[in-house]
Amino acid sequence: MALIRRSAAGLSAIANSGSLAELMFEQSLYADGWIARPGPGERRSWDRSIPVLANDLVDAGLADVEVLLEHRLPLSSRRVDAILAGRHPATSAPSYVVIELKQWSEADLFEDDPAMVVIDGYGRHPRLHPVQQVSGYCEYLRDFLPALQGDGDAIVGAAYLHNATEMGVAPLRRMAESNDGRMFTGERRADFMEFLRSRLEPGVSGAPYADQFLSARAAPSRQLLAVAADEIRNRGQFVLLDQQRLAYNLVLHATEAARAKDSKTVVIVSGGPGTGKSVIALSLLGELARQGRTVLHATGSRSFTQTLRKVAGRGSQRTKNLFKYFNQFVDADRNGLEVLILDEAHRIRETSMSRYTPARLRTDRRQIDELLAAARVPVFLLDEHQVVRPGELGTVEDIEAHAQQLNLDVQRIDLNANFRCGGSEVYMDWVTKLLGLTPGGPIPWAGDPAFAVQVADSAHELEHLMRGKLGKGYGARMAAGYCWPWSDPRPDGSLVPDVAIGDWARPWNLKGDRAVGGAPPAALWATDPAGFGQVGCVYTAQGFEYDWNGVIIGPDFVWRTDHWVTRREANKDPDFRSRGKVSDLEFERLVRNVYKVLLTRGMVGTVVYSPDPETNGMLQSLMQPAALAIRRELLTPRPGERHGGLTSAP
Repeated sequence: MALIRRSAAGLSAIANSGSLAELMFEQSLYADGWIARPGPGERRSWDRSIPVLANDLVDAGLADVEVLLEHRLPLSSRRVDAILAGRHPATSAPSYVVIELKQWSEADLFEDDPAMVVIDGYGRHPRLHPVQQVSGYCEYLRDFLPALQGDGDAIVGAAYLHNATEMGVAPLRRMAESNDGRMFTGERRADFMEFLRSRLEPGVSGAPYADQFLSARAAPSRQLLAVAADEIRNRGQFVLLDQQRLAYNLVLHATEAARAKDSKTVVIVSGGPGTGKSVIALSLLGELARQGRTVLHATGSRSFTQTLRKVAGRGSQRTKNLFKYFNQFVDADRNGLEVLILDEAHRIRETSMSRYTPARLRTDRRQIDELLAAARVPVFLLDEHQVVRPGELGTVEDIEAHAQQLNLDVQRIDLNANFRCGGSEVYMDWVTKLLGLTPGGPIPWAGDPAFAVQVADSAHELEHLMRGKLGKGYGARMAAGYCWPWSDPRPDGSLVPDVAIGDWARPWNLKGDRAVGGAPPAALWATDPAGFGQVGCVYTAQGFEYDWNGVIIGPDFVWRTDHWVTRREANKDPDFRSRGKVSDLEFERLVRNVYKVLLTRGMVGTVVYSPDPETNGMLQSLMQPAALAIRRELLTPRPGERHGGLTSAP
């Protein structure tokens, strides 16, 4: 969905009147997927770059081409600067050009790496090469819009550095170009216009082709685990965009530098659910393994590691051996690996010791020290809001502080695009405000076409809705807070329906590694079709995603009048019960994180239910049709107030 759609001629007229940035700002207040007002930098970019593109199109004789500005990629929160739609002059087929606009006048390579650049005046922080950036957009659109997949020539990309001279960005020419990604400077404006004419026929309206593009069905996202085997063996199943690709490039660069300079670099990649951390991890594992590097993947999650071993390592014990646990590096050789990829690093614990640790290995050494020491390039991928157990210490602050104590270089990347929950930043913002993890909530659900939210009236209705989605071919799971006892299977193999709410009762997922009574092992609950019959807990759901997500908020987290109340006595998690082990303040933080994890597993929609009447009533009140009107009212400027002085969105 585009923020603004106009013909090139219409866009040029608005731009030349000086009101384009203001119009785009106004549209962004009500557009689906925008949760915050565009900042001054973004508005300046619109004001300085888009008029150049619009006028170049008109001067090239392409006034009738349709321009889609700030187009949101399917199943993602990422937006493309511009997509041009028209008819191909040679084939008469629909033709699309993805444009990435840059205001840079000068740019250089980051440490002579052709995939990363630094911009004059912005310090030495690396950025993704614009050719790779626009190439990624083209590849992503081809992957997620089946209408484009059959015609390799239907879509191409170009980065337009309209303020730059060839000399000012000469080092960037080392990046190879392709149909998906070319680079033009302002000095080569004539070449840019000729390129556009080679893809878009002058004098032909682009409106019907834009209609086709915008109405094209988006294919379901490629589930992480469904393609892991191909990813490990044959890189190319996943498309990395922007900061994802930058993180990937930075690790490869650090790996090469470690070998050439005998150095050591710590890379920290942080981001919320669905920002692509595990996609980056698997992409790196596959590429580094193919390069012959010594590399391992490790997590602190038994479910996640075992599932990766089963799916990604299918039929290959050698591939399975690439997947380890955090506590398996107690006696690892210092710098014995070139790269150690630490996925779900928020699950790092204070120590690797347990009752199973052999006496010869028992030590008070911190687990983070073991992991840092094990490789030349330890890569930590984490979400600080997914710390859900006592003793989990994987935060950016912890890792940076320990690395600095050891005088190690640290590179940090923040992922800022969401690919989970349909790419809906609106939903992610709604969840964090609902749970009080960010201020300003709870807020009404204003709706987002990319993601569905519903509150069930009962546990029966929750399950009925989830079964209905299964019947339509979607994946679906039900999960709950750990507020009910958890029994072992009966001697006959049947499961005890411990999660009981009124006359509705279902069993938890299995505890162990063996299938029982038709139910899959705990590690495969989220991915095995037989997992639907049981209710999952946070430890089996964390790290996974499914199309439809049913969540039961248990009595350990209830709404009272105008605030949340955590109730320790209602929680059955053995790790949470002792005040000596978990303070009341820490218990409250962990419970909120638990429900954030549970509420962010869905790719298409979430249905939520609380057996507590007041809590469920509050949730239902957030679903009222007036929610959108409330949001718009709050975003509307007061009399005499310009948009630049608006208060933040609720």
